[in-house]
Amino acid sequence: MFPTPARVFLTRGIGVHRHALTAFELALRDADIEQQNLVYVSSIVPPHCLSIPREVGVETLKPGDITFCVMARIETNEPGRRIHASVGLARPADPDGYGYISEHHGFGQTAAQSGDHAEDLAASMLASTLGLELDPEVAWNERRSIYEHSNLVIESLSITAATEGDAHGRWTCAVSAAVFLFS
Repeated sequence: MFPTPARVFLTRGIGVHRHALTAFELALRDADIEQQNLVYVSSIVPPHCLSIPREVGVETLKPGDITFCVMARIETNEPGRRIHASVGLARPADPDGYGYISEHHGFGQTAAQSGDHAEDLAASMLASTLGLELDPEVAWNERRSIYEHSNLVIESLSITAATEGDAHGRWTCAVSAAVFLFS
């Protein structure tokens, strides 16, 4: 059994290459997580798991480590096609409670739209576990205000990799990830 993650950091990257797999590798390099054996996990931020800056988290990684993450990934080889990959994170005010991470990826949204959507997904999942009844049709900014005034959600944030497909039809890949650390 694996230990519970103690820290988490958010990262993102974009890669372009004539091969889709190499574009993905280049996106991981841009995100500084290419030397890891990545294991995708679902969406829970453990209690007392600290959010740390990307630079601090990357410094602790060792090549070949088994590294758990929540990742959003998207590729296209269509010139000019807008792509986005976002990860959102929300945690409760009570440090003994757990939080949520969401992944969101697709076509057509701006970085801001995608990031807001991912953050809204994570915060909405958390809010529902805390007993907040919210109308999903209400705009994210209104729901964010309700969360902030409820004193139940202490932090929500997102990170997004967004770009357009390469003009020459090469594969373009965007990734965003929440990377867990055990120490």
